[in-house]
Amino acid sequence: MIEVLEEAGEELKRADHLVYVSLKYTRTGDVLLNSLSRMIDAYDFLVDALLAFAKDTKKLQQIPTSPLEKGNLVKQLYSQQEIQDNVDLFFLLRKIYRAPHEKEQEYRRHVALITFIEGREEIINIDVITQYLEFQKQFYGFVVTMLKDYAKQKHVDENGWEY
Repeated sequence: MIEVLEEAGEELKRADHLVYVSLKYTRTGDVLLNSLSRMIDAYDFLVDALLAFAKDTKKLQQIPTSPLEKGNLVKQLYSQQEIQDNVDLFFLLRKIYRAPHEKEQEYRRHVALITFIEGREEIINIDVITQYLEFQKQFYGFVVTMLKDYAKQKHVDENGWEY
């Protein structure tokens, strides 16, 4: 469970670098897509950590394999609004990443990816992806706090050893 959280943290660091450094200097649609990919991977790790936590607390017997099933199961197991909103964002980012898209105003400040999902236009630009990343980083902090509080109750040190 702790290892999965560390992987999520590493993916968030990579996404953070892409958004705040690479995108600042290159301003291409490909960097936006790579940022989305890293954010999706981080969400995948966070969902896995929440499911491992549920399995550890005996709320769950078996963890599903597909990301859609995992996300829906997390939404069923946890009623906190922050978790619900972030799983919805996870699903939206997956749809945006997989949908056909157009790149607009590359090499300029207003670089954007434009796609149509379920009949509505979705635009991902520097401002939007920055907001999504900050929202995701807050969620990461929420999950880390929740799992560390449980580990303290269980008397588990940072290496995963119970005492």
